[in-house]
Amino acid sequence: MPETILETPDSVLRAAQQAEYAQSQAENPMGEKLILNMGPSHPSTHGVLRILLELDGEIVLKAVPDIGYLHRGDEKIAENMTYNQFVPYTDRLDYLAPLANNVAYALAVEKLMGWTVPPRGQVIRVICCELARISSHLLGMGALAMDTGAMTVFLYIFTEREKIYNLIELLTGARFTTSYTRIGGQIRDLPPGFVDQTKAFIEQFKAKIDELDNLLSRNKIFVDRNKGIGIISKEDALDFGMTGPNLRGSGVEYDIRKAKPYLTYAEYDFEIPTGSVGDCYDRYLCRLEELRQSVRILEQALNALPSGPINVAEGKGFLPPKDKVLTKMEELIHQFILVTEGIQAPVGEIYFGAENPKGELGFYIQSKGGGVPYRLKIRAPSFVNLSVLGKLLPGHMMSDVVAILGSLDFVMGECDR
Repeated sequence: MPETILETPDSVLRAAQQAEYAQSQAENPMGEKLILNMGPSHPSTHGVLRILLELDGEIVLKAVPDIGYLHRGDEKIAENMTYNQFVPYTDRLDYLAPLANNVAYALAVEKLMGWTVPPRGQVIRVICCELARISSHLLGMGALAMDTGAMTVFLYIFTEREKIYNLIELLTGARFTTSYTRIGGQIRDLPPGFVDQTKAFIEQFKAKIDELDNLLSRNKIFVDRNKGIGIISKEDALDFGMTGPNLRGSGVEYDIRKAKPYLTYAEYDFEIPTGSVGDCYDRYLCRLEELRQSVRILEQALNALPSGPINVAEGKGFLPPKDKVLTKMEELIHQFILVTEGIQAPVGEIYFGAENPKGELGFYIQSKGGGVPYRLKIRAPSFVNLSVLGKLLPGHMMSDVVAILGSLDFVMGECDR
């Protein structure tokens, strides 16, 4: 009979390599070191992230993330603009989910104003946020797949994202930087055919999620590159303030849509996927399952879409209809004052955090009255999630760094803001 050959998992081999390396370091602590710049112009850093790596052969000894190459000073810009003028700048934070950024910022200002958008407006915002979540997760998973050798998946994912962009263009008139939301509502209601087209998209998208699952979840190369790599313990995830799929991948069942429901999320039936190990593979599985949960939310929102107004009934706080502006003097004066002076906010300070695709996107606003914020601070989830790199990367192989970065799914526009 032929001799049976037993395969050793790559994770076991890596552990053995790291143990051998630790022993060699103990015996010869003066081994040769190499300082390597990874980025800021490197495909796997997903933008302009620079990591200063100290290597011994292929083993990472030390990692120092260096950010700020895309810094635009958004927080200071906001302090010199009216509240509505800053909406387009939120598109440029997580530029893979501009609709969700708009909503999070608008909800923060509305909390300061004490406004509540009517039910139809809230459901429209939920639809926007979940479409943005699907689009962002698709690209995050596609980039991780491509970083670890699966080019075909990346191309399949872009096909589905193109369909979402078609829906976004129908809704907002733009595909990328949408600026659809306004303080107190939206710029327009859902266009004719939008609901039916969105339902048709999510119906065919269910099979695409299964196809993505089949292509990656049991692919040996993808599994070996991600399983057991970049393990973030539950304690470390909490200590570093991580949120979103990166936190849930470490086994922490925390989602703001469930923990502190906003808009109409409390009315929908959906689950919070969590991991058990906290490695790259768990973070991938969390995003995969979140695609299915977003589809569930979209189906419920579209089927229960109420009628009625979409904007707050604040006569002096929201722009009047364009036809009245062009025909009546009072509405023309009203628009002129709002555009030039902005919404007159009360004195106070608030914080609001929303469950964005990358994690908790929060806005702290301090107002001393008037049309512009006195201080505005953005809690960018990508910035917080990247803070774990200094502790996470040492001990891994150089090739593992690429998989870890892809699994964290960050956007430097939001990180540097």
